[in-house]
Amino acid sequence: MAAATTHNIARLDQLTNLDLTWNFSQVFGDRVERDEEIADADIISAVRFNHDGEFLATGDRGGRVVLFERSQDEANPCEYKFYTEFQSHEAEFDYLKSLEIEEKINQIEWLRRCNSSHFLLTTNDKTIKLWKVSERPVQIETDGATVGQGLRIPKIHRTADVQTEARQKRTYANAHTYHINSISVNSDDETFLSADDLRINLWHTGIGDNSFNIVDIKPDNMEELQEVITAAQCHPLDCHVFMYGSSRGSIKLGDMRASALCDQHAKMFEMP
Repeated sequence: MAAATTHNIARLDQLTNLDLTWNFSQVFGDRVERDEEIADADIISAVRFNHDGEFLATGDRGGRVVLFERSQDEANPCEYKFYTEFQSHEAEFDYLKSLEIEEKINQIEWLRRCNSSHFLLTTNDKTIKLWKVSERPVQIETDGATVGQGLRIPKIHRTADVQTEARQKRTYANAHTYHINSISVNSDDETFLSADDLRINLWHTGIGDNSFNIVDIKPDNMEELQEVITAAQCHPLDCHVFMYGSSRGSIKLGDMRASALCDQHAKMFEMP
């Protein structure tokens, strides 16, 4: 054991002493000159790799999600190519609050792949959506046999070509009063968290009209508000553990085994 540790330390020293060279590899989209104005809808607002790094998802302020697939070319294994694109969110208007809801994608989360399809969660300020991205063969219609009194029955043939399609499977809405700043898929791949400035909700992917509030830091008097939630993340292995950060620079650990409402954190990390 000691010999292995000494070997690892020596190897680390060798890597530290090497001069690492970083090279520009790839750019997605068109190059923009310094004096050229960029459309606001084209500005990327979210980026996320899937679990094995074979796919990359990007979201922009226009509500679009673009997927890239890793190239299978052994000569250039770090290159990604366009896979598909779909419109995830549209601009909406909240008539009760007289507030316009932007279509900007705040965050993208991949669910672990269990079949040939991909499942993604996307969110803007108010609404979370579950998308299924899959490939299916292109089918063409050809002339078939004629039966009866001139009745022609067409034949459907599958071709070698495939087309990629994105379908919205479920919508999770009307659960956040404030803007959603983060979503996080749990280790069980059945539940996920969504967080806004003052609350964190727990959802089941199969239920879109109901969620459980697990953190609520909103005071009775808003003038007594001292901090807001800035981000929330599930534990990578334990589905009952999660963490969230606050505007005061602290990180709080919550354990859903201790209480259904985790306003009282199990542990807090902060600078002394």
